[in-house]
Amino acid sequence: MMLNRNDLCWCKSGLKYKKCHLEFDEKLDRLRRKGHIVPTRNLIKTKDQIEGIKKSAKINNGILDLISEKIKEGMATEDIDKLAYDYTISNGAIPATLNYEGYPKSICVSINNEVCHGIPSKEVILKRGDIVNVDVTTILNGYYSDASRMFMIGEVNEEAKKLVQVTKECLKKGLQAVKPWGFLGDIGAVIQEHAESNGYSVVREFGGHGVGLDIHEEPFVFHFGKRGTDMVLVPGMVFTIEPMINAGNYEVFIDENNGWTALTVDGSLSAQWEHTVLVTENGVEVISK
Repeated sequence: MMLNRNDLCWCKSGLKYKKCHLEFDEKLDRLRRKGHIVPTRNLIKTKDQIEGIKKSAKINNGILDLISEKIKEGMATEDIDKLAYDYTISNGAIPATLNYEGYPKSICVSINNEVCHGIPSKEVILKRGDIVNVDVTTILNGYYSDASRMFMIGEVNEEAKKLVQVTKECLKKGLQAVKPWGFLGDIGAVIQEHAESNGYSVVREFGGHGVGLDIHEEPFVFHFGKRGTDMVLVPGMVFTIEPMINAGNYEVFIDENNGWTALTVDGSLSAQWEHTVLVTENGVEVISK
């Protein structure tokens, strides 16, 4: 929609366009004309939308904090799912993954060589030495937040500890690469460099994604790539960074028995950390972690 300078801004700030996003839009247009990929307006969250996402994230973070306190050896992964479900509902929110495209549980719990989308079960019991990813997505008043953490159960061997630590470092480096008017490719490049310098590989089939008004939005966030490529990052964009790092080869396959769980082809360990982030005028703000 074309706006005149004195029209109210499209971002619903209540300000005139010339005082709000006119200069911003002109900069985007110049970048577009130079051949860069720029976000459409629907990918740039308004102030009210950002506040709604942050309120959702407060619950999402609370779920992961609770799991951090309770997770232990001998616990069934379905018990972790129940903790998450009960906390979510008691706080007036909805588990985003429950019944999403047929997914049967409220969270994902992926163990050892499971890359992602592990389905909680009363049959799967956590044991000493396991490394576990718990991935939580929450809806509150129509706003979505998303994060995952790694947990080490009891005494974990040095190989597994290093993978979990390096994966966390990959996420940190990805966060540091988020700059307003930088590029999505900058994120993937630093993650790939750090993972591969430690002898690991980056999963290709899955990545981060826009989030906030839906569970998965544009853009897709690659965790490998080249600097200065892909979409321009602009203030107001909200997306996840969630590197999945394998100790061996990056190839994965989907479990035919459930149609969801991704595992490493070579049986090597896999780890993942995930934050939901907001691009700001000065850098990046972590919303859900």
